[in-house]
Amino acid sequence: MTSIGGAGTSGMVDWNLAVTTATRLVRPGPEVTREEAREVVAELRRHARAAEDHVRGYTRMIPEGHTPDDTPVLVVDRAGWIKANVAGFRELLSPLLDKMKERRSTTPGGTVLSAVGGKVTGVELGMLLSFLASRILGQYETFAPATRELPAGTDGGGRLLLVAPNIVHVERELDVSPHDFRLWVCLHEETHRTQFTGVPWLRDHLQGEIQSFLAATDVDPSTVVERLREAAQALAGGRPEGEQGEPSPSLVELVQTPEQREILGRLTAVMSLLEGHADYVMDGVGPDVVPSVTEIREKFQQRRARGASRLDLALRKLLGLDAKLRQYRDGERFVRAVVDQVGMDGFNRVWTSPNTLPTKTEIARPADWVARVHRKADS
Repeated sequence: MTSIGGAGTSGMVDWNLAVTTATRLVRPGPEVTREEAREVVAELRRHARAAEDHVRGYTRMIPEGHTPDDTPVLVVDRAGWIKANVAGFRELLSPLLDKMKERRSTTPGGTVLSAVGGKVTGVELGMLLSFLASRILGQYETFAPATRELPAGTDGGGRLLLVAPNIVHVERELDVSPHDFRLWVCLHEETHRTQFTGVPWLRDHLQGEIQSFLAATDVDPSTVVERLREAAQALAGGRPEGEQGEPSPSLVELVQTPEQREILGRLTAVMSLLEGHADYVMDGVGPDVVPSVTEIREKFQQRRARGASRLDLALRKLLGLDAKLRQYRDGERFVRAVVDQVGMDGFNRVWTSPNTLPTKTEIARPADWVARVHRKADS
């Protein structure tokens, strides 16, 4: 197979092995004929183009008469989603992995340990991606470098991925109109594309926060092992609730340093904003263009809440994926409250700069954001 971005078998992670493992383990998609598959791909592309106009008109994020550099829409299968995300992970993690590789090279037997560890990590990453690859309906992927198989927008823009087999699987599971459901999904994902194409600084801001988070990671192997052991012991304790009624922490949360927790608070706030904004726009546009939107929304929310199985719920908790469900809910409430108070143009001040993004506290208390951003700007 083609390596991901070059020498995929070197370093701390065997990236090619991650792709091979994930594509081998991922569940097969729903059964469709070749003609049905072509029709799904064609319809998703049509819906993506239509959703672009709907979303930009509703959000007013793109000034009239201005056309931002568009990014490609790629309708992919599960293997295509896996390859795109491995490429993105490799780009994001390279500074941390280079630092760890340098540290390992100065220790006795470090080269051998890196080779063995890289394969182990590649398998583990592949197993995680195989779990996620059958659940993601769409994604705006912005970090992977552009290649022939993974084209991107100009000036470092990303690409919109629509995972066709997963969309077909969910529309069948929910027993909803395929035409309506596909447009509904495209409205949500197109909102993410509009966020990044309409806010030029957003990608670099997110990347900077993630790089700061990774830079604060303990790279000493013994420290990492000790923190993971503490995390495993805490999770094994079976506490259903943490302190003050908060959900017990995930594995991801437990291996953080204090500095990382602070950065994660900012990242959680911006991700809540992005996801909640997409849900708000989808609900705002939906009634005018998706006839069965009420039925779709109700059934989809029930599906989100219950998970597919006990194993699915356990893995979501372990990996912190249940936090993403809270992001949809909390972020949508924030957007709705702000728009109700100051209108869409007033809400759009959130995209002015990183300083106007809501804090984690403000996501829960929208009036505080309005007071900080609007009263200061209008005084």
